[in-house]
Amino acid sequence: MGTKLPRRLEENMAQMGERIKLARLRRNLSIAQVAERATCSPLTVNRIEKGSPTVAVGIYARVLYALQLEDDLMLIAKEDALGRTLQDLSLKHRQRASKKE
Repeated sequence: MGTKLPRRLEENMAQMGERIKLARLRRNLSIAQVAERATCSPLTVNRIEKGSPTVAVGIYARVLYALQLEDDLMLIAKEDALGRTLQDLSLKHRQRASKKE
């Protein structure tokens, strides 16, 4: 792989590739069949299954579509716990007015 990623990202990419491979095998499809349906080369599908970070996200999307898993793309960044926490911290808290005497 030509692009060096942090270890955690490499592991995530490899795991995602393995999940895509398992989805293909569960459907009893060959790499060539998925490549034809995704309009890419069998080598590209192989690289996706190995978790290559150099494959364009659009091709990942086409492979997921070929496996009828395109809705899984909508799960990316769905739960943004850090972003929500940061947003909550930046909200201004209402303060009570001082009591009138």
